[in-house]
Amino acid sequence: MDRDFLSELFAGFGPVTIRRMFSGFGVSADGINFALVLRGAIYLRADENSIPRFESEGSQCFQYEMRGKLRMVGSYWRLPERLYDDPDEVTEWARGAHAAAIRASLAKASKKRTVKKTTAKVVNKIAAKKKAAKRTAAKKVVGKTANKVAKKRRSPS
Repeated sequence: MDRDFLSELFAGFGPVTIRRMFSGFGVSADGINFALVLRGAIYLRADENSIPRFESEGSQCFQYEMRGKLRMVGSYWRLPERLYDDPDEVTEWARGAHAAAIRASLAKASKKRTVKKTTAKVVNKIAAKKKAAKRTAAKKVVGKTANKVAKKRRSPS
C-alpha cells in the first residue's frame, strides 16, 4: 500500500495526514492518529464502542511477536478486506476510528490531570512535613542553646 492508495481510500473522510511510522504509515486527522498501515493491512483505532463491529466482521486486533511471545494491541483492529474496494464504507469506519481516538486522547489527558493533581498534593504534603521538621529541629537547637547559656549563668566562675 502506498500513500496515493491511502489518500484515495480515505478521501471521503476528509483531509488526512499520512506519515511514515514504524515499518508502515500512520494516518491522522486534526493531529490525532486513528489508523496504522502495517504489513500490508490497515488497522483502525477501536474502543469498547467499536470493537464488537470489528469482531462481527471476523477482524482481529493488531498482533506482533516479541521475544517469542505474541503481543496483542487491542486498541487497533484490522479493517475488513471487503472494505478496501468501498471508500464510502471506509469513510464511515474511519469516522468511528477517529471518534475512538478522540475519546482515548481525552481519557488520557484527564488521567494526566488527575495524576498531576495527586502528585502536587503529595509534593505539598512532603514540603509541609519538611518545614515542620525544620521548625522542630530549630526549636530543639534554640532550646539546647538556651540551656547552655542558663548553665553558664548559674555556674560560678
